[in-house]
Amino acid sequence: MKRFLGPVLMTILVSGPISSIRADEKDTNAVLDKAITALGGEEKLKKAENLTWKTKGTITFNGEDNKISINATLQGLDHYRSEFEGEFGGNPIKGVAVLNGTKGWRRFGDNKMDMDEDAVSNEKRTIYLQVVPMTILPLKGKGFKVESAGEEKVGDKPAAVVKVTGPDGKDFKLSFDNESGLPVKLVAKVVGFGGEDFTQETTYKDYKDFDGIKKATKVESKRDGEDFIKSEVSEFKVVDKVDPKTFAEPE
Repeated sequence: MKRFLGPVLMTILVSGPISSIRADEKDTNAVLDKAITALGGEEKLKKAENLTWKTKGTITFNGEDNKISINATLQGLDHYRSEFEGEFGGNPIKGVAVLNGTKGWRRFGDNKMDMDEDAVSNEKRTIYLQVVPMTILPLKGKGFKVESAGEEKVGDKPAAVVKVTGPDGKDFKLSFDNESGLPVKLVAKVVGFGGEDFTQETTYKDYKDFDGIKKATKVESKRDGEDFIKSEVSEFKVVDKVDPKTFAEPE
């Protein structure tokens, strides 16, 4: 009898966790699939590799809101250009941030700087934290690990939560409205302009249709519970090609 007991116990110990893992994967995939359908469907979203969008809003520093507008261009998850204009303390400021694979640059006014390895890594994380809620598809591919993280209420509505580990090994949580399936909140650790660590909570509201793809037009972020950015999307486009010069070093 004893010689049979070991295999039986092993079967019980192994079969329980495996069943739980498979159930968790099934539930998580169902949440992602529902979100992909809600955002426009896999066929449409697969074509959204190259994107441009425009936003206007405010960025908050030291309790003061400063107007800002951004024109962004994206190609995949490692080519990005963001041009911004703002007014800080009554002074107009223009700038640009560019990521080109393993290289990156920032320019504020007449001051330009190369991104070091850490800055490039942080910029890539910033980009995928923006892109993932737009299309969800990266979460179905290699590089991202996804698991269920239960449910919560976003506003007064129940939402399914998934925990995601990105290609850089860093985690974030993304919540999906149970009824619509749309992404409604993302929580992640991010690095600020001065290298400080923050917990950033971003909410997505007022989804509108842009040529068959739904995009949240009101996006608000808080850092450590305090207002950071409030933006409203005025334009969102899928483009066939992006001029390689777009991701060249700013002059």
